[in-house]
Amino acid sequence: MPEQNSILTPAQLNTLARDLLESAFPLVWVEGELGNVTRPASGHLYFNLKDARAQVRCAMFKPKSQWLKFAPREGLKVLARGRLTLYEARGDYQLVLDHMEEAGEGALRRAYEALKARLEAEGLFDPARKRPLPAWVRRVAVITSPTGAAVRDVLSVLSRRCPLLDVEILPSLVQGDTAAPQITSLLQRAGASGRYDAILLARGGGSLEDLWAFNDERLARAIADSPVPVVSAVGHETDFTLADFAADVRAPTPSVAAELLVPDRRDLLARIGSLHGRLHGTQGHRLRQAMQRADRAALRLQAQSPRNRLRLLGQRQEALRRRLETRWREQLQQHHARVRHAGAVLRAHHPQRQLARLRERLQRLRARPQAAIARVLQRDALKLRALARSLEACSPLATVARGYSIVTTAEGALVHSTAQVAAGDRVQARLRDGSVVLSVQSVRPDPPPQP
Repeated sequence: MPEQNSILTPAQLNTLARDLLESAFPLVWVEGELGNVTRPASGHLYFNLKDARAQVRCAMFKPKSQWLKFAPREGLKVLARGRLTLYEARGDYQLVLDHMEEAGEGALRRAYEALKARLEAEGLFDPARKRPLPAWVRRVAVITSPTGAAVRDVLSVLSRRCPLLDVEILPSLVQGDTAAPQITSLLQRAGASGRYDAILLARGGGSLEDLWAFNDERLARAIADSPVPVVSAVGHETDFTLADFAADVRAPTPSVAAELLVPDRRDLLARIGSLHGRLHGTQGHRLRQAMQRADRAALRLQAQSPRNRLRLLGQRQEALRRRLETRWREQLQQHHARVRHAGAVLRAHHPQRQLARLRERLQRLRARPQAAIARVLQRDALKLRALARSLEACSPLATVARGYSIVTTAEGALVHSTAQVAAGDRVQARLRDGSVVLSVQSVRPDPPPQP
């Protein structure tokens, strides 16, 4: 009887089996034949992968199955990539796929990726070694099939954009076992001839097997070694070949390659028109400069003629004569002025004139003390009058003259307060025009002021 802890339910057993499968097996590639292909309304894809001895159930869910490049059908041999798992609800062992391709193309794809990685490691695809296309392509070699649609597209675009371009078609096979050696030979001869400014490899779209000639190693090395820039336009925009990576320029289609090789005729005409305008303007400018130089040379030649030189010398002689006369007059005037100044100086220093000046100076010196004494006396008189006015303003008599009186005791002391006199005392009051003797009847002091 087993222990209770070792008993599993079917769900637990399937879960353990699924975990074991998923952890033990990494991502695997399986090649086999499709069988029992079904696609329900959910969009998922279910089928079997089988060979002569066994089969395995497979599932490819909708997000992945929508990107398939082919329609899965019974008996089709495919190469699939996925992870092993177990569908727990039914206990079915199955393979959940994330990629699937036809078996033959898968082998080519692996060979393509391996060769691409090896050539890339050698630096054959390094962008630093790629050369730009010439600014003006005069002759181009087109290596392609003479009966394919690609050559018609290329010739149509080139004739429309640049009819003057010299185009040479080098006919070659573009598919099959002999296509790669033929393309390589034509490419090497075209580069060695020195006739062409650029070489175009062109082919229409197709499967990986159809384009396989352009994945040839010798062709890729010949493109990289070409002394002439190479443009590759093989397949559609989503197709990439080793020739595309080795070429100096890769175009998505042959028509685009033709557009890259040559400029548009309308752009050329516009540029020619612009250059013509610039040339015309430059010629006009230079012609005007030449005419100006000719005019200046004619003026210099005319100025250097004997008649003009004699005329200029005569004008110069007349100018010098006038300058000499002006200079002589100025010197004569200066001489007369110096003579007049000397006479004035002599007259100013004559003895009689000096004696007269001394007399005038003596009179001025005599008048100066008298004027100073008068000014001092006048200033002192003004001060005295000011002092008198000040004394008069402070005089008691001036107070009496304004209607007041000065009271004194019999002894002549000024009475300032009622405390100095008593009833019956005799006092004297000085008035403006005399004195009055008074007898004190009573004394009434003023009450003290209230606080």
